[in-house]
Amino acid sequence: MLRLSKLTDYAVVVLVRLADEVGGAVQTTPGIAAATGIPEPTVAKVLKAMVGCGLVASQRGARGGYRLARALSAMPVRDVIEAIDGQIALTACVEGGTGGCEAAGLCPVHGRWDTVNDAIREALGAITLADMQGAAIPRAFRTPGRSLGQAASLPGRGASHLVIE
Repeated sequence: MLRLSKLTDYAVVVLVRLADEVGGAVQTTPGIAAATGIPEPTVAKVLKAMVGCGLVASQRGARGGYRLARALSAMPVRDVIEAIDGQIALTACVEGGTGGCEAAGLCPVHGRWDTVNDAIREALGAITLADMQGAAIPRAFRTPGRSLGQAASLPGRGASHLVIE
């Protein structure tokens, strides 16, 4: 089973909350925690990671806080996952995988997971946080344009191989 960590899920919630502030005004950790229901220490941990990878900008001082470093439409879900959980690697033997495989020399599928791993990385790179934010709006009220139900096109594979809803 492929499952994101709770911290990655919280990171998406925090980033979408930061986008809700009109004019890109800064928001504080306690304010974000109160608005999202995520514990304040967890919000602080997420924001620290997001600042470290350049998705969020911090402002010090009496009127300090956090704001998005770029628009949600320029933030692929993949970037958030990799900022929190590290590089996406389905198995130990894919490029970027941690550790090694004891059976690598005998394994009949050694290195063949790279294609699957790459497809997942590309699909997650094609979905932005703006798409995630739009998905919270009932379909009947969404503005026309790209929807999550459209097929994600993978290089050399056409546009009908992966549908994400």
